[in-house]
Amino acid sequence: MGTENSKHAPPPSPAPLFDRPWRTIEWGTGKTANLLYLKTYKPQAEGRQLRILLHGPAGAGKSSFINSVSSALKGRICTLALVDNTSHDSFTTTYLTYNIQKDKPGTFYPFVFNDIRGLDPQRGVLVDDIELALMGHVKEGYMFNPGCKLSEGNEFYNKSPTDNDKVHVLVCVVPANKLSSMNDKTVWEIRDVRLKASRLGIPQVAILTNVDQACSETKKDLKNVYRSRYIKEKMEQFSANVGIPMNCIFPVKNYHEEIKLNDDTDALILSVLRHIINYGDDFINWKAE
Repeated sequence: MGTENSKHAPPPSPAPLFDRPWRTIEWGTGKTANLLYLKTYKPQAEGRQLRILLHGPAGAGKSSFINSVSSALKGRICTLALVDNTSHDSFTTTYLTYNIQKDKPGTFYPFVFNDIRGLDPQRGVLVDDIELALMGHVKEGYMFNPGCKLSEGNEFYNKSPTDNDKVHVLVCVVPANKLSSMNDKTVWEIRDVRLKASRLGIPQVAILTNVDQACSETKKDLKNVYRSRYIKEKMEQFSANVGIPMNCIFPVKNYHEEIKLNDDTDALILSVLRHIINYGDDFINWKAE
């Protein structure tokens, strides 16, 4: 017979891992298939370039994601975008475009990444400037001013953006290990940026970085990422806070200390990149109709 204490004992905590993955990904063959797809991808319209804009809180890993994508595509560790491990502020301060070179010199993938200053309650990029970037009004090299938005009279204001200047996919990058402590104003700004992109018809994706630092089971084996209860809960929490559907949220691990590639890390990165490209391609084709 149980004791009085055992009658009132709390129920046992659920296991940190689900018995089976709640989202399917092909870790081996999937990497090869996605790499081939991305290497052969080409927008239907001649001369079109798919533009991907990354935004999110300062220090979330936007620049590291660009480097990780470049590394997975090129088959070696790359440092295309500069990153900084010593500051909690945004290391990126200007509007920069990153082209990823293909196997042959002088050839590039038909999609580009734009990196911007991170969101921050005191010194972050203004939501109005992100909206201008979405519409293609921000020229390369513009230094974001946390105090005032880009004006039409500024030399970096693009008065007549082409279709290639405009953004085709908006990607919000947030750290899975810091979601619980994210500033309320930053969450509100992410939501506001999403609504502005929605009014323009631009599809949105969210990337949760640092999954290995957020979950010990994922740190032990990255293949546990879609079995981790903690990672799924964080994705659900973020989805509820900002409105991005779960099927548009993807966990990744960026390269940050490695000097050699890892097949599982590549598999996650290439999988989310393929989804980003597909969403952007659908948007380009929809606008062309």
